[in-house]
Amino acid sequence: MNIDELTDSELRGLLSLSAQLKATYKSSSASPPSLPRPLLGKSVSMIFQKRSTRTRVSTETGMAKLGGHALFLGPQDIQLGVNESMRDTAAVLSRFNSLLLARVFAHPDVQMLAKHSSVPVINALSDLYHPLQALADLLTLEEHFGEGGMEGKVLAWVGDGNNVLHDLAMGAVRLGMHVRVACPEGYEPDEGVMEKVRGHAERKGGSVMMTRDPMAAVEGASVVVTDTWVSMGQEEEYEKRMRDFEGFQVTRAMMEKGAKKGKEGGKAGCVFLHCLPRHSEEVTDEVFYDEGRSLVFPEAENRMWTVMAVMLSLVGR
Repeated sequence: MNIDELTDSELRGLLSLSAQLKATYKSSSASPPSLPRPLLGKSVSMIFQKRSTRTRVSTETGMAKLGGHALFLGPQDIQLGVNESMRDTAAVLSRFNSLLLARVFAHPDVQMLAKHSSVPVINALSDLYHPLQALADLLTLEEHFGEGGMEGKVLAWVGDGNNVLHDLAMGAVRLGMHVRVACPEGYEPDEGVMEKVRGHAERKGGSVMMTRDPMAAVEGASVVVTDTWVSMGQEEEYEKRMRDFEGFQVTRAMMEKGAKKGKEGGKAGCVFLHCLPRHSEEVTDEVFYDEGRSLVFPEAENRMWTVMAVMLSLVGR
């Protein structure tokens, strides 16, 4: 349901397994007949109340690579919430499938599925959490900074304190990072979630800072992250949100306030993440397409390797 449900060793294990899967299936010497297919005969039903590019494609493609089958179930495909309850849907689908994956509006919906399903349920997004995105982000940062290389570094979130932030902050502090969050008034993250984040940060020697000033958040940061200001279902709030988020666009000037380039390997000292889809008001083209700093496309690819690791871990190898 969220990153907080994982132990430290489980979080570390999922990232390690994701990296192993990526190395195995992307190996230049690998050929389809020789690749492992550990989920042959397994299936996952993917329930989508909210549309998505990366979640659908990464899960379908990843399951196929593992030898299994994925079924896409959109709002027009099943009776969910119309003539059939979440409870009944969970009971029926779990008799056909090895896994359920759900991308929903309200978090209680995916909790209800998990409660009444006889097979594991993966939260592919709710209004409160987005654990699959957090895993992809953490894998991307580990690839850039090296295993253990995130410890002591600062991750700065600039923008809406949303579901993506909740799980990313939870995972980042558990890997030893310091987290700074800059949000406009009225767009703060959930206090209950952040209390858990602060608890993990204290345990792991990290810290959490909240501010209204984006420049203060990114000062000396190694990672700057933002997300859409207008999520699906918030379209009527567009004009108000544009006014409220004035000054929160990630620009080159903002990135230059981050950590300077490190000596090792000539890598950028401060990198940029965005989970997509992206609009120019959130981040300039100059930052988004900066090959030296932006990790957005490796981040998008890693959605597949991490969901593969989650599915493989839940079904069993």
